[in-house]
Amino acid sequence: MEALAAYTHDSDSDSDPVATTPAVVSGTAMDNVRNKLCQISSTPIVAPREEIKPYDFVSTSTSVLEYNPTVEQLYTPVLGPANPFKTQQSAAQRNMLSGYVEENTGISDFHFESQRQTFHNKGYAEDPTAYADSTGTRYVGEIERAETEHGRTVFEDTKAKIKKRKREQFGDPSDPDNYRGPWAPFVDEVKFARPSDEQKAILDEWATRKEPTANSKVEDDEKTSLHIEDTHDYQGRSFLVASKDMGVNLYNEEPPAKCFLPKKLLHTWQAHNKGVAKITLFPKTAHILLSAGMDSKIKLWEVYDKRRCIRTYAGHNKAVRDVVFNVDGTKFLSASYDRMIKLWDTETGKCISRFTTKKVPYCVQFHPDKQDYFVAGMADKKIISWDINTGDITQEYDRHLGAVNTITFIQRNLSFVSTSDDKSIRVWDWDIPVDTKHIAEPSMHAIPAVALSPTGKWLACQSMDNQISVFATHKLRLNRKKTFKGHMVAGYACQCSFSPEGSYLLSGDADGRCFIWDWKTTRVFKRFKAHDKVCIGAIWHPHETSKVITCGWDGFIKLWD
Repeated sequence: MEALAAYTHDSDSDSDPVATTPAVVSGTAMDNVRNKLCQISSTPIVAPREEIKPYDFVSTSTSVLEYNPTVEQLYTPVLGPANPFKTQQSAAQRNMLSGYVEENTGISDFHFESQRQTFHNKGYAEDPTAYADSTGTRYVGEIERAETEHGRTVFEDTKAKIKKRKREQFGDPSDPDNYRGPWAPFVDEVKFARPSDEQKAILDEWATRKEPTANSKVEDDEKTSLHIEDTHDYQGRSFLVASKDMGVNLYNEEPPAKCFLPKKLLHTWQAHNKGVAKITLFPKTAHILLSAGMDSKIKLWEVYDKRRCIRTYAGHNKAVRDVVFNVDGTKFLSASYDRMIKLWDTETGKCISRFTTKKVPYCVQFHPDKQDYFVAGMADKKIISWDINTGDITQEYDRHLGAVNTITFIQRNLSFVSTSDDKSIRVWDWDIPVDTKHIAEPSMHAIPAVALSPTGKWLACQSMDNQISVFATHKLRLNRKKTFKGHMVAGYACQCSFSPEGSYLLSGDADGRCFIWDWKTTRVFKRFKAHDKVCIGAIWHPHETSKVITCGWDGFIKLWD
C-alpha cells in the first residue's frame, strides 16, 4: 500500500539514479488510496447485445419437459456434427431392435408381440384399423390362411386332435392260445407292405448307383506299366534279386563299421508329376526303391546301375500317403486318400487284395513275424488289423483321440507303438485292444513320424515343435539328454531315419533342407539344400557308408554321396 501511495508520474524520478529510497507517506494519503481501491469491481456488469432466450435446447432423449416449448423448438434440427459413417437406416430413430414403434394405448404389449410373431411365422395378423371399419377385412397378409385357421396366433393350439387308433378285441383270458390282451393289433394295421411300382423303380436306380465295395472287381482302374525290357538276367532271376557285382555286398547282414557325411549330389530321379509323399527301400538288399506320389501313382526305381524306373503301379484315384514292403519284398501295401488300402505284387504289378473301412488310412505296417496280418492307422482314431487271406478285420484298437499317424513294432515284435494327433503315445500288445502304456504330457506335441534305431533300443520321434525327441523302447521313457533341434518341421510329416551303425540321425525340413545330427552330442554336423520345396523324406542306405536318398514335394528323388 505504501508503494501505491508513493507512486508518481514524475518523469524526473526515473532519470535520477540517487532517488532509490521510497518517500514517507502520511496517514491521510493512505486512507484515500484504500477508499479508491475498494470502489474497483472485478466483475463489471456488461449489457448483452443479443436477446436472451428463456428456454434450453430439447434433447432427443428427454422424456419429461418442465416447461411448454413451442412447436418450432420441438422440431428444431439436431445440433452438432452428424456421423458420416452411419447409414440412413442406422441413423433413424428407434425404440426397439427392429425399428421404431409408436405407442398405442389400445394395444397391450403381449397382444402386439403375439401378432408380430404370428405374422412372421404364419404370414397373417389382425388389422388394427378393421374394428373401426366394419366393411373391411379383419386380417392383413395371407387372408385365406387366416380365415382357414380362424385367426389363431402362434400361442394358440392350431393342431387338430389326433384320434386314438382302436385295437381289435383282446379275447378271452381263459383261452391262452387266442388271448391277445393289450398286444392286440390295430384295426387298420397293415401287416405286409410292398413298395409300389414307382418306389421300386427308385430303389433299383439307387442300387445301380451304389458305390462298389472293397471286394468288387475294379480291374479297369488298376493298371501297371513295365518300363524295362530286361526283367530277368542271364540266370533267369528277376529284378527283385540283387546282383552281386554292385561294388558292395548287399547280402551282408552287418552294417558298415563307420559312416561318413554325404558331400555331393550323385543322381536325380524325375519321379512324379506332383510331390513325393513317401520313399522306402527294398528289404535287406536295398537295391530298388519304392516311391509314393501325390499324383496317385507308385513307382519302382533302380538304386544301382542305370537307375531306371522299373514299373509304375496305378490303382488309386487320389494321392498315396504310405507304402510298405513285406519281409521278403515280394508284396507291398499302399494307403491312399481315396480311403483304400491295396496289396500289390511287386514283380507283376497285379493288385491282389483291397481293404477299406470308408475312412482315410494314414499309415500301414506289416506284422514282422505274421506276414498274413497288417495294421493300419486310420483317420477315425482307430487302428485296424486285417487278415490278408480272408480280408476280414481281426482286431480294432480304439483308444486314441485323434488320427493315428505312425505304427512301429518293438520288443521282438510282441508290441507296437502308435502316435496320434491327440499328442499322445500308446503302447499295445499284439491282438489286445487295450493299451499297456499311455504317454501324454502338456509339453508334448503331435508326432507325425517315428524312426527305430538299428539296435532297436531307441525311438526317434519327429515332434511338431521343431525338434526330435528320443524314447527308450524298453520302458518307453523320454531321454531328455537326446533332443535334436535346428530344423523347421511344424505342420509337415517329415521322415527321419538313422545311419546303419546308428552314429547319425537325419531328417528333412520344411524349407527343403536335409539335417544330419551326431547321435552322441546332438550337434548339427551338416545341413544342405536338398529340394526347392519341402524335403518330406530322408533315408540312409543300409549297406553304404555315405549314401543318402531324399525326396520332396517338388517331385524329385535325389541320391547323395
